[in-house]
Amino acid sequence: MKEEYAIKKESGWKIVNEEEKDNIFNFSEEYIRFLNKSKTERESCNYIVNELNKSGFRNIDDVDKLSSGDKVYMINRNKSVYACVIGTDDITNGINFIGSHIDSPRLDLKPNPIYEDAKLALFKTHYYGGIKKYQWTAIPLAMHGVVVKADGKKIDVCIGEDDNDPVFTISDLLPHLSQEQNEKTLSKAIDGEALNIIVGSIPNGDDKIKENILKILYEKYGIKEIDFNSAEIELVPAFKAKSLGFDKSMIAGYGQDDRICSFCNLKALLDINNPKKTVVAMFCDKEEIGSYGNTGMKSNMIDLFMNEILEKQDELNISSLNKTYCNSIMLSADVGAGIDPNYQSVSDFTNCSFIGYGVELNKYTGARGKSGSSDANAEFVAKVRGIFESNNIKYQTSELGKVDIGGGGTIAFILAGKGVDVIDCGVPIISMHSPYEISSKFDLYETYKAYKAFFESI
Repeated sequence: MKEEYAIKKESGWKIVNEEEKDNIFNFSEEYIRFLNKSKTERESCNYIVNELNKSGFRNIDDVDKLSSGDKVYMINRNKSVYACVIGTDDITNGINFIGSHIDSPRLDLKPNPIYEDAKLALFKTHYYGGIKKYQWTAIPLAMHGVVVKADGKKIDVCIGEDDNDPVFTISDLLPHLSQEQNEKTLSKAIDGEALNIIVGSIPNGDDKIKENILKILYEKYGIKEIDFNSAEIELVPAFKAKSLGFDKSMIAGYGQDDRICSFCNLKALLDINNPKKTVVAMFCDKEEIGSYGNTGMKSNMIDLFMNEILEKQDELNISSLNKTYCNSIMLSADVGAGIDPNYQSVSDFTNCSFIGYGVELNKYTGARGKSGSSDANAEFVAKVRGIFESNNIKYQTSELGKVDIGGGGTIAFILAGKGVDVIDCGVPIISMHSPYEISSKFDLYETYKAYKAFFESI
């Protein structure tokens, strides 16, 4: 009776054969390579656009007319991408959207970062997104980003990834002297203003270490101190993503929130040809800080992209955009919180996700009384269930911890505000927002299959 009528939770690894396991592991190796090449939103954007170009997608600015089967994309300031495959159905009957984000928690350099103190040269940082500050001390860090000079010249920066590169780090207090620090709460033990990067120690002839570092920066990279005013330099973990565990069933690496869903989103999109419904994949920026700014989902850039698509199909009129949105469905492709065996007390065991048990559906996020959540309606949840179950996709439903314990948000509410039916759907993660997150290779592959099935649904 229990097996017939009750939900049966079991590891996805129990239902895969050797051929499927090989597919999962091969897919995961490609994902690990993507993670190691895409540690920032700009690098992720470049990777995605290169893959789109190789698969026959064109920049929408280069296209005058669109018809079924056409594949186009739009780049937003090299930090977000929107891509589309035109379907055979009238676009105003609705689109199948999947939206993921390519930014991750990190440390950003301040506009005037360099200073000298206690006979060392350091860079000041400002953390980005929800981090536990103590996790970012005493680990190797790499600098990624771009410096734009006043004349518009761009200098790409990537220091700390090559074996011959130096790395950077934030010091932490030795245990012999940390009695006062130990008495503080975790959130107070490391102050945000103390997340300063050690970058050098050799003085010049005038005993100025800062001046020596500035000389090196100019001679090697052509960067002057004032150029940091117009730079975007991110400090990210310098270690590589790798397989985790004796059985290599998991992946450990930085930036899996939310590049794991973005990778699945991209791979699913690349497999779509001549769909009935038009499909749109969104790879957005700024989700970790509320989706603000002109590269975040709260901007009008998605509306611009959609209007371009409608106009180039001769479908644009005063109501066509709103009609299209209100007839559309979407997966908000973002990670969920996999239950952590070391911290089980924060989870409701009957409403949590286990890594290795399939893609996660999260009907609502938010905090406390579902604050900030879009809360998918029952009819749409049933539709998504039907898509997954008819395609033999292993899924689980979850919440983000116990009620009133915490909470979080995604981009779901933004598209829901335009009239789209939306539900969160992604990979459960352990150690989310840490410098070294954990995912399951089975869940990764199952999420790709789920997204592909959703794109192809009618």
